[in-house]
This record gives sequence, C-alpha cells and structure tokens, in this order.
Amino acid sequence: MATNSEEKTIGEIIASARENKNLSQRQLAKLAGVNSSGLSKIEAGERDPSPKILRKISKYIDVNYSDLMYKMGYGVEVSTLNPFIKDYYERMNLDELNDAEINVLGTMKNLKQLINSCKERLNDNISELEKELLQHTIEDNEYQLKTSQDIIDLIQSLKLEARNRNEKKNKKNN
Repeated sequence: MATNSEEKTIGEIIASARENKNLSQRQLAKLAGVNSSGLSKIEAGERDPSPKILRKISKYIDVNYSDLMYKMGYGVEVSTLNPFIKDYYERMNLDELNDAEINVLGTMKNLKQLINSCKERLNDNISELEKELLQHTIEDNEYQLKTSQDIIDLIQSLKLEARNRNEKKNKKNN
C-alpha cells in the first residue's frame, strides 16, 4: 500500500478514511445508501466511483467531496493544504493579511446565511430532486465555510509570525 495520499488510489483513500472512522464496508455502504459490493470494488481499485457515489460516501468518512473529485481528475484541489493557497497568503504583508482576514470573514458570514436559507427551504413543499440539489448546495457551502475557517486560521498564524518578526526587528533597532 502507498505511503502518502499523493500515491494512494481513490479506493485506498476511501478505505483508509473508512477505517479511521471505525466503519466496516457494510456500515459505510448502508449509511451512504450505496451497494456494499460496489464499495468493495471501489476500495479494491476494480471500479471507479461516480461523482454521485463520491458525494454520498464523503460525508461519512470526513474526506471532502471536492478533494475526492480532484483525486479522480474531475476538478481542482481546494483544500487549504493546497500549496498554492498557502503560498498566496504567505506572500502577503501584515496589512494585506488584515484585509484578507476581513474579506474571508465577510465571505463566511454570507456562506452561513446561504446555508441557513437553504436549510429552511428543505422544509418547503418541493420535489425530491430540488431537495437533493439543496442538500448538495448546503454540503458544498459547508465545505467552503470550513475551508474559509482554515484560511482564517492560516492568516492568524501568519499574522502572529509577522508580528513576532516585527517585534524582533524593533528590538534589534533599539
């Protein structure tokens, strides 16, 4: 078996995450509403999962749907572990970090409002297809909210480092 997630197959990632959640294949299949023999084939690398199956599985194994889609070649990696996102913020000065923090906090406020609005709509008299679309919208925006929080944590860490550097610099100059 591969040693890191870069080398792991989609099946290995799913199996590892499932095991970390202490779920059997049958338990995960039942929770996600997928066929257990199909899940077994996905984990064994004998079959590729569809985007719909990835979405169903991802919420029970704490692996982001978008990251699984990226691994399958269907999108871009959006995780804050993405080195380009980290590099973007690491290149900012303290004032730029402060502005970025304000912007991300505003985005988070909007995402929370959108999520709450969608959750309220789930109680409306709408079709199953509309409910499924709303649920996907909620899940996608909850992930964006989590990613935004990860970015806030990164920004705050970088701001602290910048302040510490400035304090050391000021002490040297005095």
